[in-house]
Amino acid sequence: MGAGGRTSVPRHKRKAGNEVKRVPHEKPEFSLSQIKKAIPQHCFNRSVIRSFSYVVFDLTIASCLAYVATHYFSDLPHNLSLLAWPIYWIIQGSVLTGVWVIAHECGHHAFSDYQWLDDLVGLVLHSSLLVPYFSWKYSHRRHHSNTGSLDRDEVFVPKKKSSMSWYSKYLNNPPGRVLTLAITLILGWPLYLAFNVSGRHYDSFACHYDPYSPIYSNRERLQIFISDAGILAMFYGLYHLVLAKGLLWVVCVYGGPLLVVNGFLVLITFLQHTHPSLPHYDSSEWDWLRGALSTVDRDYGILNKVLHNITDTHVAHHLFSTMPHYHAMEATKAIKPILGDYYQFDGTSIYKAMWREAKECIYVEPDEGTKSKGVYWYNNKL
Repeated sequence: MGAGGRTSVPRHKRKAGNEVKRVPHEKPEFSLSQIKKAIPQHCFNRSVIRSFSYVVFDLTIASCLAYVATHYFSDLPHNLSLLAWPIYWIIQGSVLTGVWVIAHECGHHAFSDYQWLDDLVGLVLHSSLLVPYFSWKYSHRRHHSNTGSLDRDEVFVPKKKSSMSWYSKYLNNPPGRVLTLAITLILGWPLYLAFNVSGRHYDSFACHYDPYSPIYSNRERLQIFISDAGILAMFYGLYHLVLAKGLLWVVCVYGGPLLVVNGFLVLITFLQHTHPSLPHYDSSEWDWLRGALSTVDRDYGILNKVLHNITDTHVAHHLFSTMPHYHAMEATKAIKPILGDYYQFDGTSIYKAMWREAKECIYVEPDEGTKSKGVYWYNNKL
């Protein structure tokens, strides 16, 4: 788990005593400004033309895939048609996740130098994928401001052992993990948006669709209404599409890929912030830089490019979220020597990593007999 991250063997490999090689949790000797100086200045430049080129490319691919599916799948033999549709869902869902990533960049003001343009593009793209743009933009911004904090982070906040539910021990086995992963990947995203599942604890009901949710401030409420209007407009369009084409057509062409998109969002976020070597901090220890470094880059193979490298440049993204994705790989290479062991990369197969993290990262607790009582590590011994 060093600065280079160049290996096919997981960098979190076991040491003696069956413990993972943890990343440093002490305050680093380098500063954010020193990290920034290591990155070529052009990496922070945003180009409207280049950013739009990715939008046009992704939407062109998505349109071609939809055209092939709707015009040719019906001519296939029944058995081949049953096989073709799931393949279409996976490929189309992957492409549309790339569209989602671009909308996510709009929320970070990484698309262009014009905030109004970023918000307009982000609102259209996210609404088309049933994501409330401004609602998620603001909660996600708070996630970036509080990453790694057990008290204030917004998503995939690990539980302390004392907060574990009574039924957790019954799910800590292979069938239980399969069930948990299936529910998380299929329902995790809509449950998070609607009920803040796996999110930060609030004293009152928190919902991304509620303009008066405790997630938002008074000055943000109008934009939450706009987000809701975008979702309602999309549902209105889908309703008329169902009337014109039929429910099954809409489910096959749009619904299947959307499930894949939602699953990818949850999986990517889960694996970016969940790892046996990652520390989490309570308020007595947390600071922004250490929190931002408590994330890990992953290797999704060819999907790294399809997903615009949100998967393997996430550390750099957390440090400089307004940087466009097309400069993030260059920036990542530049900061590795500065970060040293604070840079975290895991080349484990995504399937193996998903299972391992579900098995080993159940709750967090501080080490016994340590002075760092505010530093928490993952454990799985229920």
